[in-house]
Amino acid sequence: MTHGRLLLGATPLGQPSDASPRLTDALARADVVAAEDTRRVRKLARALEVRIAGRVISLFDQVEAERVPALVDEVKSGATVLVVSDAGMPVISDPGYRLVVACVEAGLPVTCLPGPSAVTTALAVSGLPSDRFCFEGFPPRKASARRTWLASLADEPRTCVFFESPRRLAACLRDAVEELGGARSAAVCRELTKVHEEVVRGPLEELAAWAADGVLGEITVVLAGAIPRADLPALVTRVEELVADGVRVKDACGEVAAAHPGVRSRQLYDALLRSRNG
Repeated sequence: MTHGRLLLGATPLGQPSDASPRLTDALARADVVAAEDTRRVRKLARALEVRIAGRVISLFDQVEAERVPALVDEVKSGATVLVVSDAGMPVISDPGYRLVVACVEAGLPVTCLPGPSAVTTALAVSGLPSDRFCFEGFPPRKASARRTWLASLADEPRTCVFFESPRRLAACLRDAVEELGGARSAAVCRELTKVHEEVVRGPLEELAAWAADGVLGEITVVLAGAIPRADLPALVTRVEELVADGVRVKDACGEVAAAHPGVRSRQLYDALLRSRNG
C-alpha cells in the first residue's frame, strides 16, 4: 500500500499575499485540511481564490488528541492531510505536534511547506542580536509562575523570543522589570505584517510604561540576551580607564556600551556607582 503524507503548511500572519504557491496548491489538492479554525482557513482560501476540494476538519488544542488516530489512519490509507494554524507555522505553540509525533512513530511521510513565522519575523525586525536565539512559547499565566519563568531567563545569553496575550502583556513586562532589571533591552512586536503593525523597542522599563494602558493585537516579544554577570566588573574597569584618560563618565559609559551589544550605558553607569560606593 502506498501511504499518503502529512503536510505542515505555514499560513500568512496577516497578508494573504504572503501565502506561498505551494500552500495555495496544497489547499486545493489535499484530501483533508486540518485547521486550527475552519472559518479562518476558508476565509484564507477565498482571499487566495482557491477552492478547498478536500474535507475540512478542526484541529485545535482541545480536540487534537482525540483526532490524531483517525488522521493517522487517513495518511496510512493514502490521503494527503494538510495541517494549518490560524497564522504562521503550525506546531510552533500551535496544534499539530501530537499528530506529527504519531506520524513519525508510524513511519509515515511528514513534510513542511515553509513560510511565515512570527518568531523569525519578530527577531528580524527587533534590532537585537539574531545569531543565537531561543524560543520560549507563552509565559505562564499565573503571576508567581511567570516571575519564576522570567527569573530563569536572567542569565540566558541568547536573544529570547516569546508570545504573550495582549491582556497579560502589561503585567508580564512589569514582572520582567522586577526579575530582569529595567535596563534589559527588548522589542514588542504587535500585529506583524498587518495594516497596524507596530514594533516598539527600548529598555524593559520604558516598554512596561508604554504597555500600562493596554495593548491590542497579536503580540510577539523579543528579549535581549543577558550579559554575563562576570563581564560587568571588567566593563566597569574599562570605563574607569577611559575616565582616567580624561573622558567624561557619561561618554565613557556610552563608548563601552556601544562596543558590547546588549549592554546599556545606564547599566554601566549604575554598576560604576555601585563599585565606587561599595
